[in-house]
Amino acid sequence: MSIDFSSMTPKALQKLIAEATREQKRKKKRAPIAQVRAKLTRTARTEGYTIAELFGGAAPAATAATKTPRRRATKLTTTRKVAPKYRNPANHEQTWTGRGKAPLWFNALIESGKTREELLIPVQAG
Repeated sequence: MSIDFSSMTPKALQKLIAEATREQKRKKKRAPIAQVRAKLTRTARTEGYTIAELFGGAAPAATAATKTPRRRATKLTTTRKVAPKYRNPANHEQTWTGRGKAPLWFNALIESGKTREELLIPVQAG
């Protein structure tokens, strides 16, 4: 952090010095951070907690009395694979399900005069 003192008025400089002095005194009064951490950890341990339980990072330890059976989570959306509906006649590895944004090859073939029906994958009776 650099401050351009040459552009400051004497009044502004005095205000800055006063604020810096106040901040310096405040920081000198504080206990070292390691000492505060140790004190907090001791207090938490005395009360039966960990710092992680109090301030995040871990779930609180559940006792047998407070533990409730969990229900199995149900998926709202399924991740079933959808069979392709359209195939590029020039490259049979390029397929599209017909869902979402159409691939570039599909749009290019449509613009060249092909119809959607011509690009459909024939349904096999089975």
